[in-house]
Amino acid sequence: MRATRAIPLALFVAGCAVVASPRPSSPRPSSPPSEPVTDLPTCQVTPISGPEVPTGQPARPFEEVRALWVVRSTMTSAAEVTAMVEQADQAGFNTVLVQVRGRADAFYSSNWEPRGETITEGGGFDPLALAIELSHARGIAVHAWVNTHLVWGGAGSAPRDSRHIVRAHPEWLAVPRALSVELFDVSPWDPIFVERLRKYAADNSGTVEGVYTSPSDARVKERVRSVWLDLASRYDLDGIHFDYIRFPSGDFDYSRGALERFRRWVTPRLSPGLRAELAAAHAGDPLAYVDALSEPWAEFRRKHVTELVRWVYHGIKARRPELVVSAAVFSNQEDAFRNRYQDWPAWLEEGILDVAVPMAYTTDDDRFRAQIREGVAVAGKGRLWAGVGAYLNSHAGTLTKIDIAREEATAGVVLFSYDWAVGDGYDGQGPTLLEVVGRTKFGGGRP
Repeated sequence: MRATRAIPLALFVAGCAVVASPRPSSPRPSSPPSEPVTDLPTCQVTPISGPEVPTGQPARPFEEVRALWVVRSTMTSAAEVTAMVEQADQAGFNTVLVQVRGRADAFYSSNWEPRGETITEGGGFDPLALAIELSHARGIAVHAWVNTHLVWGGAGSAPRDSRHIVRAHPEWLAVPRALSVELFDVSPWDPIFVERLRKYAADNSGTVEGVYTSPSDARVKERVRSVWLDLASRYDLDGIHFDYIRFPSGDFDYSRGALERFRRWVTPRLSPGLRAELAAAHAGDPLAYVDALSEPWAEFRRKHVTELVRWVYHGIKARRPELVVSAAVFSNQEDAFRNRYQDWPAWLEEGILDVAVPMAYTTDDDRFRAQIREGVAVAGKGRLWAGVGAYLNSHAGTLTKIDIAREEATAGVVLFSYDWAVGDGYDGQGPTLLEVVGRTKFGGGRP
């Protein structure tokens, strides 16, 4: 494959085209669109509901948010959900972020995606509906935790349900650079395509969590937004929470579709001479544009992640202005921006995110403090909850980080996770972490 020299941004033609807003989706679609959605804007999105976004006060405001991330492994039976709400309440937590979309599946009654395979209870059991009913009876707020682009794991078998994205829409999946040339001319419907993505994820589990969707694919954005609007329209939620709203790393997305979308986006911005040079190089090298234009390639990827956040936010606020839209984000802002294309400080500044939750997962108190302090400086008062990796820390370490979060004037804390605290992180001896936190930091009751 022929190498292509990198081109500086100065050679670009200035200016950005103004494009139409994406078409709105029905808040309660009965089936996915049968035709692909036209590509979403290449430079900017005009907000669906206009420049003034309606906002409302949360239904259950708290002076300090005391929250738990609740992984889908708990959302499998009425007994598990009931135990979770009771233990959270007894320990003085006032908010639960329950995972309802783990791997492009549904731990609720979804109009869009297949039921979670690990749900053990039948008879129309709806884990989210039960969590809301039980939590609200105790004054606990419920936020639906939605994994955005991570749609399947690398290990294990493929999804059983033929409607799952991995099976129904393999053309929506992101591709790592290492497989880009190999898979460029392979049909996504060829079994080898998904199998190679799954194997790559399994072989590189230290750097990628599984199979991802392509953030620049308009149909992926349409699906994610439809999931959010479906949740907002049918459940008495207090908020909805983005997770995996990012690229896994700079090694993604080198799928054929993403490379072609970048080529179409960047070509009008090139000088005539550079346009001709790259067109010639592209004939023998599908990576010619991205290799030559590293800065615009990063901008393109970052733009598409932000675009989805913006589109979802405006859609939610137009329908349910009181819902809190939050996101779990990388606590290292430089890493988030440069390697995950997750520009969350800009989301807060633009007003398309209500609350950021930096995942400051570390045992080092000084590092935790620095990351939370940097986050508060960006977010401002009331717009940051500190994400605490309880699974990494001792009980004492977790308690210290709650103290630090308070000292740094955050609006609250979120512990990861309930499931670890009462499961793998509990040896059956003495009180659980939840009980220790409740007794020593939350006074055994909610503010």
